[in-house]
Amino acid sequence: MDVPKEQITALLDNALFNSAQLLGSFLVSSSTVNAETSPHLKAENLVLLGDALFREREYRRAIHTYKQALQYYKIIPKQNSTSSRSALSASNRSSSPNSFNICAINENEVKFKIASCHFALSENKVALVEMEGIPSKARNLQMSLLMAKLYRNTKHTRGAVTCYRECLRQCPYVIEAIIALAELGASAKDIISLFPQTPNRGGRAQLDHGDSSRWLQRYVEAQCCIASNDYKGGLELLAELLQRFPNNTHILLEMAKVEAIIGKNDEAIMNFEKVRSIDPYVVTYMDEYAMLLKMKSDYSKLNKLVHDLLSIDPTRPEVFVALSVLWERKDERGALSYAEKSIKIDERHIPGYLMKGNLLLALKRPESAVMAFRGAQELRADLRSYQGLVHSYLAFSKVKEALYAAREAMKAMPQSAKALKLVGDVHASNSGGREKAKKFYESALRLEPGYLGAALALAELHVIEGRNGDAVSLLERYLKDWADDSLHVKLAQVFAATNMLQDSLSHYQSALRINPQNEAAKKGLERLEKQMKGVDPDAPEEEEENEVDDADAEQEEAELL
Repeated sequence: MDVPKEQITALLDNALFNSAQLLGSFLVSSSTVNAETSPHLKAENLVLLGDALFREREYRRAIHTYKQALQYYKIIPKQNSTSSRSALSASNRSSSPNSFNICAINENEVKFKIASCHFALSENKVALVEMEGIPSKARNLQMSLLMAKLYRNTKHTRGAVTCYRECLRQCPYVIEAIIALAELGASAKDIISLFPQTPNRGGRAQLDHGDSSRWLQRYVEAQCCIASNDYKGGLELLAELLQRFPNNTHILLEMAKVEAIIGKNDEAIMNFEKVRSIDPYVVTYMDEYAMLLKMKSDYSKLNKLVHDLLSIDPTRPEVFVALSVLWERKDERGALSYAEKSIKIDERHIPGYLMKGNLLLALKRPESAVMAFRGAQELRADLRSYQGLVHSYLAFSKVKEALYAAREAMKAMPQSAKALKLVGDVHASNSGGREKAKKFYESALRLEPGYLGAALALAELHVIEGRNGDAVSLLERYLKDWADDSLHVKLAQVFAATNMLQDSLSHYQSALRINPQNEAAKKGLERLEKQMKGVDPDAPEEEEENEVDDADAEQEEAELL
């Protein structure tokens, strides 16, 4: 043979994929290999070339090459093709056939490689067709995991659950299978029952049920709590795991993600920053961190974060969501295009849908925003997608639909003060429901006394109904324990409405001392200064500025929620 097959195998094993690809072109075109008399050699050579192309991410070429290999495989005489049981894979390749007409390739392995190429190209349905051509008994752990992902991506939930379960039967440490099963509704008990408990001949990973493996069971319980919206329970279990595995970036990221969902923004930011101090090249969940920085108006850190992410991997969906967050203040339409790009890269990237929904809401396109938030909910219903749905429906006066979404949130999260507040927001949207809204806000505060969003909403309700004194008392009571800029802004607005301009000025200044980037405080102060000079802030020539005031107030409320 002109080109020794073991040479291309050596190149592949040493990760010299470009050289392997170039050498492979010589291998498959060699005149010494006759396709008619030696189809088994031709098939093997083509698979080796396909492997090189796959590792070079030339997926279309790899698919074409693998399919050519299968065509030659099919013309090998039956008696010879059935005599081989070896698989040609990266870890176990046969450099040459044992006899002249015995093929060393495994048809199922090649089908798996074709499916892997289609999966990399986001062609899930085509990949699934290839995988379904592999008998279930012939599937190894890697194949079962790919099948599970494909079934899930194509919304075949039952098939996905079956395949993820099979993964854990083979190896209890497939963490992504644990997370997926939790998100698909499996209980912790059900997942743990899948773990192999006794030695077997198949070489499957076993779970030691002593203290050394108890952490894995705790991890399963944590993920199931989070998936069922028991965020408090999930955080407690993750904190317990963190004591055993200090500085574990995965646990810290999971904690930060949950804290971001439930509005524990300061704690989430602290954990995200800890992760970046341990590993500055982490991209996972960094778009969530970007959203928090924007809410805190910390644009210097946000700029640095986006710059860092672009230098790490500009192809990840998290990077485009972070870009969307950064651009929102400058160009909402440009920001929207970045959010849509993140979804195009990964159709299952939830922050992309949330960001898209919030931007569409800001652009006065609530009907489209509903579709975006629904997209997030289909992937995983959490508090933020419910909040987005409620505000979107209210924006185009679909009160009945908003109330239904809010009640769904309350049903899914019965111990969540934020879900109770959502129902209150719907009732507060019309004058006849304000008394009900008041009760829901008060219930939310009883459940979570430190929930400033409910306190601010209740204060706003007091103001609407002319109870300015009650609003001031409530807000001042909270200021004793929480030095928060949003509380100062709301107090300043109440004082300004009752013509107590000096008190209003003091609170706007306090808000800006806490957060110099607070846009609502800046606009409010500008308006107040006109009032103090005797200029009517509502004069016609200032109409455009007043509209910006209203938009800022809406944005502030959305951030608090």
